[in-house]
Amino acid sequence: MGSRFLEFFAGGGMARLGLGPGWSCLFANDFDPVKGAAYRANFPDAGAHFSGEDVWKLSAPDLPGPADLAWASSPCQDFSLAGVRAGLSGGRSSAFFGFWRLMESLDDAGRAPPLIVVENVVGLLTSRGGADFAALCGALAGRGYRVGALESDAADFTPQSRPRLFVVAFRGKPPAHLSGGGAFVTPAVGRARDQLEGAARAAWTDWSPQAPAGRNTRLEDLLEPDDQVPWNPPDLTRRLVAMMSPVQAARLEALKAAGGRHVGAFFRRTRREDGQSVQRAEARFDGLAGCLRTPRGGSSRQSVIIVEDGAVRTRLLAPREAARLMGLPEAYVLPRGVSAALHVVGDGVCVPTVRWLADTLLEPLLEALPSSRV
Repeated sequence: MGSRFLEFFAGGGMARLGLGPGWSCLFANDFDPVKGAAYRANFPDAGAHFSGEDVWKLSAPDLPGPADLAWASSPCQDFSLAGVRAGLSGGRSSAFFGFWRLMESLDDAGRAPPLIVVENVVGLLTSRGGADFAALCGALAGRGYRVGALESDAADFTPQSRPRLFVVAFRGKPPAHLSGGGAFVTPAVGRARDQLEGAARAAWTDWSPQAPAGRNTRLEDLLEPDDQVPWNPPDLTRRLVAMMSPVQAARLEALKAAGGRHVGAFFRRTRREDGQSVQRAEARFDGLAGCLRTPRGGSSRQSVIIVEDGAVRTRLLAPREAARLMGLPEAYVLPRGVSAALHVVGDGVCVPTVRWLADTLLEPLLEALPSSRV
Protein backbone atom coordinates (compact mmCIF):
# COMPACT_ATOMS: atom_id res chain seq x y z
CA MET A 1 0.00 0.00 0.00
CA GLY A 2 1.29 3.47 -0.86
CA SER A 3 1.77 6.32 1.54
CA ARG A 4 -1.25 8.23 2.79
CA PHE A 5 -1.55 11.98 3.28
CA LEU A 6 -3.75 14.79 4.49
CA GLU A 7 -3.61 18.05 2.53
CA PHE A 8 -4.60 21.37 4.06
CA PHE A 9 -5.12 24.59 2.06
CA ALA A 10 -5.08 22.27 -0.95
CA GLY A 11 -5.97 24.86 -3.58
CA GLY A 12 -6.31 23.19 -6.96
CA GLY A 13 -4.51 20.05 -5.76
CA MET A 14 -0.99 20.79 -6.98
CA ALA A 15 0.73 19.16 -4.02
CA ARG A 16 -1.35 16.04 -4.65
CA LEU A 17 -0.31 16.02 -8.29
CA GLY A 18 3.32 16.42 -7.26
CA LEU A 19 3.21 13.60 -4.74
CA GLY A 20 1.88 11.40 -7.52
CA PRO A 21 -0.12 8.18 -7.83
CA GLY A 22 1.98 6.37 -5.24
CA TRP A 23 0.31 8.49 -2.56
CA SER A 24 -3.30 8.19 -1.40
CA CYS A 25 -5.15 11.35 -0.37
CA LEU A 26 -7.24 10.62 2.72
CA PHE A 27 -8.49 14.18 3.21
CA ALA A 28 -8.11 17.60 1.60
CA ASN A 29 -9.55 20.99 2.44
CA ASP A 30 -9.74 24.53 1.11
CA PHE A 31 -12.47 26.99 1.94
CA ASP A 32 -11.91 29.09 -1.21
CA PRO A 33 -14.84 28.16 -3.51
CA VAL A 34 -12.89 28.83 -6.72
CA LYS A 35 -10.04 26.57 -5.66
CA GLY A 36 -12.46 23.97 -4.35
CA ALA A 37 -14.24 23.86 -7.70
CA ALA A 38 -10.89 23.40 -9.48
CA TYR A 39 -9.96 20.58 -7.12
CA ARG A 40 -13.25 18.78 -7.71
CA ALA A 41 -12.96 19.25 -11.47
CA ASN A 42 -9.57 17.54 -11.53
CA PHE A 43 -9.99 14.72 -9.01
CA PRO A 44 -13.03 12.48 -9.55
CA ASP A 45 -12.71 11.06 -6.03
CA ALA A 46 -12.94 14.51 -4.40
CA GLY A 47 -16.49 13.88 -3.24
CA ALA A 48 -15.24 11.26 -0.83
CA HIS A 49 -12.53 13.29 0.88
CA PHE A 50 -12.59 17.01 -0.02
CA SER A 51 -13.93 19.54 2.49
CA GLY A 52 -14.69 23.18 1.79
CA GLU A 53 -14.74 24.02 5.52
CA ASP A 54 -12.49 26.60 7.09
CA VAL A 55 -9.65 24.78 8.85
CA TRP A 56 -10.77 26.36 12.13
CA LYS A 57 -14.12 24.58 11.83
CA LEU A 58 -12.58 21.14 11.47
CA SER A 59 -11.80 18.78 14.32
CA ALA A 60 -9.75 15.61 14.67
CA PRO A 61 -12.77 13.28 14.17
CA ASP A 62 -13.20 14.85 10.69
CA LEU A 63 -9.79 13.51 9.67
CA PRO A 64 -9.40 9.89 8.60
CA GLY A 65 -6.22 8.03 9.18
CA PRO A 66 -3.69 7.13 10.17
CA ALA A 67 -1.79 9.25 7.67
CA ASP A 68 1.93 9.25 6.92
CA LEU A 69 2.11 12.91 5.91
CA ALA A 70 0.26 16.14 6.60
CA TRP A 71 0.95 18.81 3.96
CA ALA A 72 0.04 22.44 4.64
CA SER A 73 0.45 25.19 2.06
CA SER A 74 -0.91 27.77 4.47
CA PRO A 75 -1.88 31.20 3.07
CA CYS A 76 1.26 33.20 2.40
CA GLN A 77 0.03 36.77 1.97
CA ASP A 78 1.05 37.87 5.44
CA PHE A 79 4.55 36.44 5.00
CA SER A 80 5.13 37.55 1.42
CA LEU A 81 7.69 40.22 0.69
CA ALA A 82 5.00 41.70 -1.57
CA GLY A 83 2.50 41.84 1.30
CA VAL A 84 2.17 43.69 4.58
CA ARG A 85 4.33 41.26 6.57
CA ALA A 86 1.90 40.92 9.47
CA GLY A 87 3.30 37.48 10.23
CA LEU A 88 1.52 34.69 12.05
CA SER A 89 -0.67 37.29 13.74
CA GLY A 90 -2.13 38.20 10.34
CA GLY A 91 -5.65 37.09 9.53
CA ARG A 92 -4.83 34.70 6.70
CA SER A 93 -1.52 33.24 7.82
CA SER A 94 -2.90 32.60 11.29
CA ALA A 95 -4.66 29.75 9.48
CA PHE A 96 -1.45 27.86 10.22
CA PHE A 97 -2.49 27.65 13.83
CA GLY A 98 -5.86 26.27 12.77
CA PHE A 99 -3.95 23.51 11.03
CA TRP A 100 -1.60 23.03 13.96
CA ARG A 101 -4.51 22.74 16.38
CA LEU A 102 -5.65 19.72 14.36
CA MET A 103 -2.18 18.17 14.43
CA GLU A 104 -2.09 18.53 18.21
CA SER A 105 -5.49 16.88 18.48
CA LEU A 106 -4.34 13.99 16.30
CA ASP A 107 -1.23 13.67 18.45
CA ASP A 108 -3.33 13.57 21.63
CA ALA A 109 -5.33 10.76 20.03
CA GLY A 110 -2.18 8.83 19.18
CA ARG A 111 -2.45 9.21 15.42
CA ALA A 112 -0.27 12.16 14.47
CA PRO A 113 1.46 11.72 11.10
CA PRO A 114 5.20 11.07 11.39
CA LEU A 115 5.90 13.59 8.64
CA ILE A 116 4.69 17.20 8.25
CA VAL A 117 5.50 19.68 5.47
CA VAL A 118 4.65 23.37 5.73
CA GLU A 119 5.15 25.21 2.43
CA ASN A 120 5.31 28.99 2.30
CA VAL A 121 7.13 31.99 0.90
CA VAL A 122 10.76 32.59 1.84
CA GLY A 123 9.67 35.73 3.69
CA LEU A 124 8.57 33.45 6.53
CA LEU A 125 12.23 33.19 7.54
CA THR A 126 12.44 36.88 8.42
CA SER A 127 8.83 37.70 9.30
CA ARG A 128 8.80 39.77 12.50
CA GLY A 129 12.56 39.45 12.77
CA GLY A 130 12.45 35.66 12.66
CA ALA A 131 9.90 35.34 15.48
CA ASP A 132 7.28 33.68 13.27
CA PHE A 133 9.70 31.08 11.98
CA ALA A 134 10.87 30.40 15.54
CA ALA A 135 7.25 29.98 16.68
CA LEU A 136 6.55 27.48 13.93
CA CYS A 137 9.70 25.46 14.65
CA GLY A 138 8.99 25.60 18.36
CA ALA A 139 5.50 24.23 17.87
CA LEU A 140 6.81 21.31 15.82
CA ALA A 141 9.67 20.57 18.20
CA GLY A 142 7.32 20.70 21.18
CA ARG A 143 5.49 17.68 19.78
CA GLY A 144 8.62 15.62 19.28
CA TYR A 145 9.44 16.35 15.65
CA ARG A 146 12.86 16.85 14.14
CA VAL A 147 12.56 20.01 12.07
CA GLY A 148 14.47 21.67 9.28
CA ALA A 149 13.84 23.94 6.31
CA LEU A 150 14.77 23.94 2.64
CA GLU A 151 14.67 26.76 0.14
CA SER A 152 13.94 25.64 -3.41
CA ASP A 153 13.26 27.60 -6.59
CA ALA A 154 10.81 26.35 -9.21
CA ALA A 155 13.39 27.56 -11.75
CA ASP A 156 15.20 24.25 -11.14
CA PHE A 157 12.24 22.52 -12.75
CA THR A 158 10.21 24.97 -14.87
CA PRO A 159 11.08 28.32 -16.44
CA GLN A 160 9.65 30.38 -13.57
CA SER A 161 11.54 32.18 -10.83
CA ARG A 162 9.59 31.05 -7.76
CA PRO A 163 11.60 30.56 -4.55
CA ARG A 164 9.67 28.77 -1.82
CA LEU A 165 10.37 27.51 1.68
CA PHE A 166 9.59 23.96 2.76
CA VAL A 167 9.65 23.27 6.49
CA VAL A 168 9.95 19.51 6.91
CA ALA A 169 9.25 17.93 10.30
CA PHE A 170 9.89 14.24 10.97
CA ARG A 171 9.11 12.14 14.01
CA GLY A 172 11.85 9.56 13.72
CA LYS A 173 15.58 9.17 13.26
CA PRO A 174 16.57 10.43 9.81
CA PRO A 175 19.16 8.42 7.86
CA ALA A 176 22.59 10.06 7.88
CA HIS A 177 22.57 10.71 4.14
CA LEU A 178 19.40 12.82 4.43
CA SER A 179 20.84 15.24 6.99
CA GLY A 180 23.92 17.38 7.15
CA GLY A 181 22.92 20.25 4.91
CA GLY A 182 23.63 21.26 1.35
CA ALA A 183 22.68 23.74 -1.33
CA PHE A 184 19.05 23.91 -0.22
CA VAL A 185 19.96 25.07 3.28
CA THR A 186 20.61 28.56 1.97
CA PRO A 187 22.31 31.37 3.90
CA ALA A 188 18.84 32.74 4.71
CA VAL A 189 17.79 29.39 6.15
CA GLY A 190 21.06 29.20 8.08
CA ARG A 191 20.54 32.64 9.62
CA ALA A 192 17.01 31.73 10.68
CA ARG A 193 18.27 28.43 12.13
CA ASP A 194 21.01 30.17 14.08
CA GLN A 195 18.45 32.44 15.77
CA LEU A 196 16.52 29.47 17.17
CA GLU A 197 16.75 28.67 20.84
CA GLY A 198 15.83 25.89 23.24
CA ALA A 199 13.82 22.94 21.98
CA ALA A 200 13.54 24.34 18.45
CA ARG A 201 17.31 24.58 18.10
CA ALA A 202 17.88 21.16 19.64
CA ALA A 203 15.38 19.59 17.23
CA TRP A 204 16.87 21.19 14.14
CA THR A 205 18.12 19.06 11.23
CA ASP A 206 19.78 20.38 8.08
CA TRP A 207 18.01 18.31 5.44
CA SER A 208 20.13 17.29 2.46
CA PRO A 209 18.10 15.93 -0.46
CA GLN A 210 19.78 15.21 -3.77
CA ALA A 211 19.93 18.06 -6.24
CA PRO A 212 17.47 17.91 -9.14
CA ALA A 213 18.64 16.90 -12.59
CA GLY A 214 18.14 20.41 -13.94
CA ARG A 215 15.66 22.28 -16.07
CA ASN A 216 15.65 21.79 -19.84
CA THR A 217 12.97 24.29 -20.88
CA ARG A 218 12.82 28.04 -21.38
CA LEU A 219 9.88 30.41 -21.18
CA GLU A 220 9.48 30.49 -24.94
CA ASP A 221 9.08 26.69 -25.01
CA LEU A 222 5.85 26.92 -22.98
CA LEU A 223 4.15 29.75 -24.85
CA GLU A 224 1.27 29.44 -27.27
CA PRO A 225 1.98 30.01 -30.99
CA ASP A 226 2.06 33.71 -31.82
CA ASP A 227 -0.94 33.48 -34.11
CA GLN A 228 -3.17 31.86 -31.45
CA VAL A 229 -3.04 34.56 -28.78
CA PRO A 230 -4.19 38.19 -28.69
CA TRP A 231 -1.50 40.87 -28.71
CA ASN A 232 -1.57 44.37 -27.29
CA PRO A 233 -2.16 47.16 -29.81
CA PRO A 234 1.06 48.96 -30.79
CA ASP A 235 0.21 52.13 -28.86
CA LEU A 236 -0.13 50.17 -25.62
CA THR A 237 3.21 48.45 -26.25
CA ARG A 238 4.81 51.85 -26.81
CA ARG A 239 3.38 53.12 -23.51
CA LEU A 240 4.69 50.05 -21.67
CA VAL A 241 8.16 50.44 -23.16
CA ALA A 242 8.12 54.10 -22.15
CA MET A 243 7.62 52.94 -18.54
CA MET A 244 10.98 51.18 -18.50
CA SER A 245 13.87 52.59 -16.52
CA PRO A 246 16.80 53.98 -18.53
CA VAL A 247 18.81 50.82 -17.84
CA GLN A 248 15.96 48.56 -18.99
CA ALA A 249 15.31 50.70 -22.04
CA ALA A 250 18.98 50.48 -23.05
CA ARG A 251 18.87 46.68 -22.78
CA LEU A 252 15.78 46.58 -24.97
CA GLU A 253 17.46 48.74 -27.60
CA ALA A 254 20.47 46.41 -27.59
CA LEU A 255 18.20 43.42 -28.26
CA LYS A 256 16.50 45.27 -31.10
CA ALA A 257 19.86 46.07 -32.63
CA ALA A 258 21.09 42.49 -32.26
CA GLY A 259 18.34 41.13 -34.52
CA GLY A 260 16.74 37.72 -34.21
CA ARG A 261 14.00 36.75 -31.76
CA HIS A 262 14.18 37.38 -28.01
CA VAL A 263 11.40 36.30 -25.64
CA GLY A 264 10.96 37.80 -22.21
CA ALA A 265 8.49 38.40 -19.41
CA PHE A 266 7.60 41.56 -17.55
CA PHE A 267 5.53 43.01 -14.74
CA ARG A 268 4.41 46.51 -14.07
CA ARG A 269 5.62 47.52 -10.63
CA THR A 270 5.49 50.64 -8.50
CA ARG A 271 8.94 51.79 -7.35
CA ARG A 272 10.13 54.62 -5.13
CA GLU A 273 12.51 56.85 -7.04
CA ASP A 274 13.77 60.14 -5.65
CA GLY A 275 11.07 60.05 -3.01
CA GLN A 276 8.23 59.53 -5.48
CA SER A 277 6.18 56.51 -6.54
CA VAL A 278 6.88 55.65 -10.17
CA GLN A 279 5.26 52.85 -12.13
CA ARG A 280 7.82 50.85 -14.08
CA ALA A 281 7.69 48.04 -16.61
CA GLU A 282 10.46 45.60 -15.67
CA ALA A 283 11.44 42.93 -18.21
CA ARG A 284 13.70 39.90 -18.08
CA PHE A 285 15.12 37.98 -21.04
CA ASP A 286 16.94 35.19 -19.18
CA GLY A 287 14.56 32.42 -20.25
CA LEU A 288 12.51 32.64 -17.05
CA ALA A 289 9.15 34.11 -16.19
CA GLY A 290 8.82 36.09 -13.00
CA CYS A 291 7.07 34.60 -10.00
CA LEU A 292 3.40 33.99 -10.79
CA ARG A 293 0.98 35.65 -8.39
CA THR A 294 -2.74 35.77 -7.90
CA PRO A 295 -4.64 38.71 -9.42
CA ARG A 296 -4.76 40.30 -5.95
CA GLY A 297 -1.01 39.97 -5.43
CA GLY A 298 1.52 42.75 -4.94
CA SER A 299 2.33 43.08 -8.65
CA SER A 300 0.28 43.32 -11.80
CA ARG A 301 -0.50 40.39 -14.05
CA GLN A 302 2.56 39.05 -15.84
CA SER A 303 3.05 39.79 -19.53
CA VAL A 304 5.11 38.48 -22.43
CA ILE A 305 7.41 40.71 -24.45
CA ILE A 306 8.94 39.63 -27.75
CA VAL A 307 11.65 41.48 -29.65
CA GLU A 308 11.93 40.17 -33.18
CA ASP A 309 13.97 41.69 -35.97
CA GLY A 310 13.89 45.09 -34.28
CA ALA A 311 10.13 45.14 -33.57
CA VAL A 312 8.59 44.85 -30.09
CA ARG A 313 5.28 43.14 -29.25
CA THR A 314 3.63 42.59 -25.88
CA ARG A 315 0.67 40.65 -24.52
CA LEU A 316 -0.68 39.22 -21.29
CA LEU A 317 0.38 35.77 -20.19
CA ALA A 318 -2.42 33.27 -20.88
CA PRO A 319 -3.79 31.06 -18.06
CA ARG A 320 -2.71 27.86 -19.81
CA GLU A 321 0.80 29.24 -20.14
CA ALA A 322 0.79 30.06 -16.42
CA ALA A 323 -0.35 26.49 -15.71
CA ARG A 324 2.58 25.12 -17.68
CA LEU A 325 4.96 27.31 -15.69
CA MET A 326 3.61 25.59 -12.55
CA GLY A 327 4.24 22.17 -14.06
CA LEU A 328 0.55 21.34 -14.47
CA PRO A 329 -0.34 18.80 -17.16
CA GLU A 330 -2.18 19.90 -20.29
CA ALA A 331 -5.20 17.87 -19.15
CA TYR A 332 -5.54 19.93 -15.96
CA VAL A 333 -8.95 21.60 -16.00
CA LEU A 334 -8.64 25.34 -15.40
CA PRO A 335 -11.53 27.58 -14.36
CA ARG A 336 -13.10 29.22 -17.39
CA GLY A 337 -12.62 32.79 -16.19
CA VAL A 338 -9.16 34.28 -16.65
CA SER A 339 -8.99 35.80 -13.15
CA ALA A 340 -10.25 32.57 -11.55
CA ALA A 341 -7.71 30.48 -13.47
CA LEU A 342 -4.83 32.76 -12.52
CA HIS A 343 -6.07 32.77 -8.92
CA VAL A 344 -5.84 28.98 -8.73
CA VAL A 345 -2.52 28.73 -10.55
CA GLY A 346 -0.77 31.70 -8.94
CA ASP A 347 -1.60 30.57 -5.41
CA GLY A 348 -0.33 27.01 -5.87
CA VAL A 349 2.88 25.05 -5.44
CA CYS A 350 5.04 24.03 -8.40
CA VAL A 351 4.15 20.41 -9.17
CA PRO A 352 7.62 19.08 -10.12
CA THR A 353 9.12 20.73 -7.03
CA VAL A 354 6.81 18.62 -4.87
CA ARG A 355 7.73 15.50 -6.84
CA TRP A 356 11.44 16.19 -6.29
CA LEU A 357 10.92 16.75 -2.57
CA ALA A 358 8.92 13.54 -2.25
CA ASP A 359 11.41 11.50 -4.25
CA THR A 360 14.58 12.73 -2.55
CA LEU A 361 13.45 13.36 1.04
CA LEU A 362 9.87 12.54 2.04
CA GLU A 363 9.67 9.00 0.73
CA PRO A 364 13.17 8.04 1.98
CA LEU A 365 12.27 9.38 5.42
CA LEU A 366 9.12 7.27 5.55
CA GLU A 367 11.07 4.24 4.38
CA ALA A 368 13.37 4.74 7.38
CA LEU A 369 10.49 4.25 9.80
CA PRO A 370 9.76 0.82 11.31
CA SER A 371 7.85 -1.25 8.77
CA SER A 372 4.89 -1.52 11.14
CA ARG A 373 4.27 2.22 10.85
CA VAL A 374 3.94 2.70 7.07
